Amino acid sequence: MAPASGASSGTIRGFQDTAKGISMSLPTSLPTTAPGSAVILTGDRPTGPLHLGHFVGSLRNRIAYQHTYRQFIMLADAQALTDNMDDTGKVHRNVVEVALDYLAVGIDPALSTILIQSQIPELAELTFYYLNLVTVARLERNPTVKEEIRLRGFERDIPAGFLTYPASQAADITAFKAVLVPVGEDQIPMIEQTNEIVRRFNRTAGREVLVEAKALVPEIGRLPGIDGKAKMSKSLGNTINLGATADEIRAAVKQVYTDPLHLRVQDPGHLEGNVAFLYLDAFDPDQAGLAEMKAHYVRGGLGDSLVKARLEACLQDLLAPIRARREELAKDKGHVMQILKEGTAKAREVAAKTADEVKAALGLTYF
Repeated sequence: MAPASGASSGTIRGFQDTAKGISMSLPTSLPTTAPGSAVILTGDRPTGPLHLGHFVGSLRNRIAYQHTYRQFIMLADAQALTDNMDDTGKVHRNVVEVALDYLAVGIDPALSTILIQSQIPELAELTFYYLNLVTVARLERNPTVKEEIRLRGFERDIPAGFLTYPASQAADITAFKAVLVPVGEDQIPMIEQTNEIVRRFNRTAGREVLVEAKALVPEIGRLPGIDGKAKMSKSLGNTINLGATADEIRAAVKQVYTDPLHLRVQDPGHLEGNVAFLYLDAFDPDQAGLAEMKAHYVRGGLGDSLVKARLEACLQDLLAPIRARREELAKDKGHVMQILKEGTAKAREVAAKTADEVKAALGLTYF
């Protein structure tokens, strides 16, 4: 893919340098294919700044995928409105904020197409057609949707847009003919439902118009919150943001959950459920040294303060260049918006072609 015209060679070089600086955090094994031969669709709902959980679960994989696949990264602002209609400004503000996080970690607009969902009307059009291929009962049975409804306490007051999220996601995936969609294990039912819609549409059309997608589950999935909760979440306030200052990182690490039974330095410690060591597993480049520290901790004689000091050093080293790059980019948000505008225009060309194929298959081409 050609570089975005709004990005200078110096800008692109900065993206590449940032990516090199965090290469130690990239996954060691990746699915391989010839560049451009397969399409990946991924993205985020822009409801707040991205954090270490996003970095482990998706961002560092995207940095690697962009060199191997044709990657579309979606800022799913329209889907974010399904449960944020009472604060649409939050979604609007965070489109640029999340884009800054993308660029700061090393996602390169010359290699990845970053797009804004709401600016591609063909996605809404495809959603409308696909809603005729799925029943309300099937939507309500989707395990991912059921869990999200429970977490938000909707009960029966479910926004229709939220309930039909699987059809919208199917539109996003099929519009770009994505064959791989990186997701957590809890999102696999969404991909399965997308493929159900694809198969039913192709049967209706009498030929293969749409392609099925495969869920790509990362090696390291969900990162727990600093408080030990199962999920790092903005709403729970247990995150470390990618743009965190040195002082914010230090304060957060002090709160990191360790072993509640490790009351004295000489006591043997436990690794299971110990968030400090889980984070070190994910971010420490010296895994041999970490193994020695783990053994020392388990047999006793190593205080939590030393473990946290090592963790803080790792996170400071990881996030300092990301923070610096983000601050530099934030000085010219117009440039960031130009990158999004050009990426969205590229993506719309692809989505419009798919929408035309879908309409033709349904007999909706008249002129």
